[in-house]
Amino acid sequence: MGLQAHAYDVTLVSARTAGEIRDGHVLSTQAMFGPAQTIEREAGLNLWDAQVPAVRAMRATLIDPPGTASVAITGRLRHPQRSVDQRVKLSGWLELFEQRGGRVEYRSVDRAGLGGLARRHELTIVAAGRAELSGIFPRDPARSPFDRPQRTLACLYLRGVASPPDPAETHVRIPMVPGVGEVLLQPALTTSGPCTILLWEAVPGGPFDCWQDRPSPHDNLERSLALLREFAPWEHDLCEKAEPTDANATLYGAVDPVVRRPVARLDDGVSVLGMGDTVVVNDPVTGQGANSAARCADVYRRAILARGERPFDDSWMHETFEEFWAYARHATAFTTAMLGPLPPHMARVLGTAAVREEVADRFAEVYADPSGARWFLDPAEADAYLEAIGARP
Repeated sequence: MGLQAHAYDVTLVSARTAGEIRDGHVLSTQAMFGPAQTIEREAGLNLWDAQVPAVRAMRATLIDPPGTASVAITGRLRHPQRSVDQRVKLSGWLELFEQRGGRVEYRSVDRAGLGGLARRHELTIVAAGRAELSGIFPRDPARSPFDRPQRTLACLYLRGVASPPDPAETHVRIPMVPGVGEVLLQPALTTSGPCTILLWEAVPGGPFDCWQDRPSPHDNLERSLALLREFAPWEHDLCEKAEPTDANATLYGAVDPVVRRPVARLDDGVSVLGMGDTVVVNDPVTGQGANSAARCADVYRRAILARGERPFDDSWMHETFEEFWAYARHATAFTTAMLGPLPPHMARVLGTAAVREEVADRFAEVYADPSGARWFLDPAEADAYLEAIGARP
């Protein structure tokens, strides 16, 4: 739509119509922080701001032993975070693109079909997420932090989750169980109104890793309540009277964190450019996927406009991706750190955040913009920061 606003001739290919997306299964979890929302707002695409819950704080709770909250960190965000069900967002944007005169072809595309598209257009961008078509972009081993998923995932959209009394403002809650996994409870907007997204991040082989049978929404809720009763009983009490938002309110799987090479050369020699999590995939534990996608779209849009009449050759494609990677590498580094056992310097920072509000707030802002995370990720800088604020490193 950004290119459309500048009179570019854009063809969008979608395997599903807006109605099919809206009425289909949950596509993701998502959490848009302030900087990414600014990108959408400047493009006039923030269509749901008046309806979506404004999340103003993040609360991470270390559970050790099961059932006991040993440490809690509450960090307030400078700008509210928001989450709109992608069934709502993508269908709404697709309809808006067509209302503005955009051309959409509703069909699936394989490698051969992609080649046909690329031959007919000056530039072809693949935004296929983690679907099969993403496999045409080779893995970049030097930038890929893992060679297998670090968590198995189970997601359920709920309505009727009660709010805790403290803190009073709307916030994301993240119970964390060492060696077992994480639970994220994210206020959001879905097709039927405000809701809470419950996401299980399970260490493979552990007690949270129990979703292989992909249960129905109601069976998922029953199993989730049993796990919450054992590991986070205060969250169980808040979710006890909740119910699934709809019959398609679940999503299961595992994310293989990977960075792919951004340019794929097809059989006839034509090249295409990968976008967003087609080429940079992070586990959702830090909520970076939707934010990185918005950044990528903005970088690509600006680069296309700046290119003018010059061809979108392979060199331009690589340079454009590297501009996005300058941001995305920080999101990857932050997510990688939060998936593993925390090294001592990060544990010291989080220990201080539990008792120092300014440290907790600064840690929350890492989620909003991980490019500023060096103070947390680098041992020397972390200790220097703690010393500077009078906390013992």
